[in-house]
Amino acid sequence: MAGTNEQRAGLLSGFGAYGLWGLVPLFWPLLKPSGAIEILAHRMVWSLAVVGLALLALRRWAWIGELVRQPKKLGLIAIAAAVITVNWGLYIWSVNNGHVVEASLGYFINPLVTIAMGVLLLGERLRPVQWVAVGTGVAAVLVLAIGYGRPPWISLTLAFSFATYGLVKKKVNMGGLESLSAETAVLFVPALGYLLWLGAQGDATFVSAGAGHAALLAATGVVTAAPLVLFGAAAIRVPLSTLGLLQYLAPVFQFGLGILYFHEAMPPERWAGFALVWLALTLLTWDAFRTARRTRTQAAQLAASSRPQPPSQRLPQELPADGDPSPYAAQGQ
Repeated sequence: MAGTNEQRAGLLSGFGAYGLWGLVPLFWPLLKPSGAIEILAHRMVWSLAVVGLALLALRRWAWIGELVRQPKKLGLIAIAAAVITVNWGLYIWSVNNGHVVEASLGYFINPLVTIAMGVLLLGERLRPVQWVAVGTGVAAVLVLAIGYGRPPWISLTLAFSFATYGLVKKKVNMGGLESLSAETAVLFVPALGYLLWLGAQGDATFVSAGAGHAALLAATGVVTAAPLVLFGAAAIRVPLSTLGLLQYLAPVFQFGLGILYFHEAMPPERWAGFALVWLALTLLTWDAFRTARRTRTQAAQLAASSRPQPPSQRLPQELPADGDPSPYAAQGQ
């Protein structure tokens, strides 16, 4: 029963995390008239405040000393911070400038970009179905480029920046809360400096737009940290295969909002491009499940073959001449 409750809690946490990420396009327009860079700077500053309080409550500080003593790891953290800055900033700008559907495409094609980077940068080998999926993704980008009249730069930049972020995070190998704390700490000083400069120029909206607007800007820290906490709770309770499926919730929600709420155009060629992307993701998902099932079967067979065999049944020994059974016969051996 306890295991079932844990899995249910993990599944709900996963839905919560990806649901929040999928619905966040509804939040960024509330922050107008702030520009994308000002919103981004507030997100960095307030995210550090939120994760700092979380670390204080959990008393998880030991990793800071270890990180400071590892310059290479600090450098990777700085790279991750720079890359996620590009990703966050472009995403906020896209939502507030009528490109929600194109932004959602970036997160749809992100798994394909991640696989391609694994081949090009890490020398990984793809299975035939994965090659077909990547090729289908490339065809989708070409179709979308024709439809847009240009390459889908927003989608590609979001996908490549987030894939790079994931690659760096894999090398850093830190927990989600700790990693976000380190990244926002790197970003805190330039972000705060920009906000102070903006205020000195008289262009900051934090004070001029009223208390409600200031509260919404401060809430960017919660909007950033809350889904990450939920994701961490899900990651330790549900299988990675389940998380892999849940990750598509966010771009699905974003895509739906772009069409149904923001009323963005979807001409036939754009539908065709998205259909190719969804086909590629279906192939990837099917191949992942098939490979996982085959791996489990092979592991079970290997475990069965390596299990020690029970000793063979010995033939009953003959009774002694005097008719008394031997001690072994009395024990049934």
